[in-house]
Amino acid sequence: MPQLPDDLNAVAVRTWCSLALEALGRERAEIDAINVYPIADGDTGTNLYLTVESAAAAVEAVFAAHETGATAPATADAVRAMAHGALIGARGNSGTILAQLLRGMAGVLVDGGDAAHLSLALARAADAARRAVAHPVEGTVLTVATAAAESAAAEVEAAADGSADLCAVVHAAHTGALAALAKTPEQLAVLGRAGVVDAGGRGLVAVLGALVETVTGQAPARSPRTGPGKTPAPVDGGSVVGLPVGGTPVEGDVTLGPAGAGPPDCPEDGGTGPAFEVIYLLEAGDEQVARLRTRLDALGDSLVVVGGDGLWHVHVHVDDAGAAVEAGVEAGRPYRIRITHFATESGHDLRVQAEPAQRAVVVVVPGDGLAGLCTEAGATTVIARPGEPPASGELVDAIRRAHAREVVLLPNDAALRHTAAAAAEQARSEGVRVALVPTRAAVQGIAALAVHEPDRGFDEDVVAMTAAAGATRYAELAVAERQSWTMAGICQAGDILGLIDGDVAVIGADVPATARTVLDRMLAAGGELVTLVLGEDVPDALADALEEHVREGHLAVDTVVYRGGHQRAPLLIGVE
Repeated sequence: MPQLPDDLNAVAVRTWCSLALEALGRERAEIDAINVYPIADGDTGTNLYLTVESAAAAVEAVFAAHETGATAPATADAVRAMAHGALIGARGNSGTILAQLLRGMAGVLVDGGDAAHLSLALARAADAARRAVAHPVEGTVLTVATAAAESAAAEVEAAADGSADLCAVVHAAHTGALAALAKTPEQLAVLGRAGVVDAGGRGLVAVLGALVETVTGQAPARSPRTGPGKTPAPVDGGSVVGLPVGGTPVEGDVTLGPAGAGPPDCPEDGGTGPAFEVIYLLEAGDEQVARLRTRLDALGDSLVVVGGDGLWHVHVHVDDAGAAVEAGVEAGRPYRIRITHFATESGHDLRVQAEPAQRAVVVVVPGDGLAGLCTEAGATTVIARPGEPPASGELVDAIRRAHAREVVLLPNDAALRHTAAAAAEQARSEGVRVALVPTRAAVQGIAALAVHEPDRGFDEDVVAMTAAAGATRYAELAVAERQSWTMAGICQAGDILGLIDGDVAVIGADVPATARTVLDRMLAAGGELVTLVLGEDVPDALADALEEHVREGHLAVDTVVYRGGHQRAPLLIGVE
């Protein structure tokens, strides 16, 4: 049996994220089914799952980057990664609020993970989430979060000698949240009429249940079953938080209201609320964000803005999606913009339900420049920004946006192999034929896209794209962050590393010289075409110099240059 943690250290945070993801995976469909507030779009469970998936992936990246292997990463690194991952991967109203809850907790847990710190973390989280919501409403996840914090604080206060037990505090938080969840239909009319508890609150209960299992080693009893068609479950002495569809109300039941009933500001399917959900990440200062809040609040409702330190996650429901995006442009630099039309059949896509195309290509790219290039070539793109790899849910969304019967998926990163495989499997379960070409670098993806022909047979097209990618050797230049051992020797912080096919092959003092050496080594094995992808801050003069170097030293080899925009590496190289 694994050793239980004495406090919320880095390993415990990792375990919590993993167990929370498992719990939301189990309950996702049921949570989706009871989602009636603020919009009855049936995706709260999915959004929470994708948010936690992003948080868990960020924590795993911290552990993967920890070099010693003998000890775990610092707790502060793990909790900050959890919060940041949730922020950049937050989905929907509830996912955005959960991201702020985790961010609020992280601000305290970086200083300690004992019972007192956890109690304070829950309080800070609940307060931060309320401040992030333009118009807080009781009977929602905010109410459940507050109850969890209050129950944890009461447990700490009850320990007169100051030695509150961590297990007792997490149990208290979960119990308080569960009790508050059962009362949400009494606080929010739309829930009472639908005969369900708040979907976001139920998701938070699942996340807190995972925390209980992390600390105690035992999972608590599952949340009451509250989806359509579920048997009512008594909670707190007999109050009922669910009613089977078509059932007859009895004393204590939450009565189902008329079909389609709901408050004016909280439309159900076919209601008159805002038409679009707009979500984006935003790089902006505090003053700009304060003005943005005011402007977006006037444009629509369900406004939630979370984050800080220059990076924000914006969520709002509006009729004018363009105006919401323009407001973000005026405030700073919005990206990962996602616009959902609530009237679509799936609830996931702005696309009008037209006949799907026969075939499409979905490609992950490391910067805006390549995204534009691939879009012009007809591909659907997903941008992987530095330190922000896409989660499987984001790849699934891209496959849906492609709206095709057949999709070729190009992950362009060896680290995304499992993520892309999970996305492909999910899309296949939805009836899309997906082929995953295991491209390991953006230049391989460019080569594969160049030979794509949608008019030929699917298998033939996939074989041709796979062959083109496999025939492309790839390299990138990177800056060493610390002294370390490499296959090319010992590097120092600040050295320029030339990685060929994923391994460090050259250690240099500057980008131009290192790039020339890398090119010479790659072309020594032959080649007909060199592809150079320049980072945002790399001058055009470098490309000109490298083109001349190839032309003078390697006859009959052509060179093409692309601007990659804001990407992790200053230079990407491909040789075909």
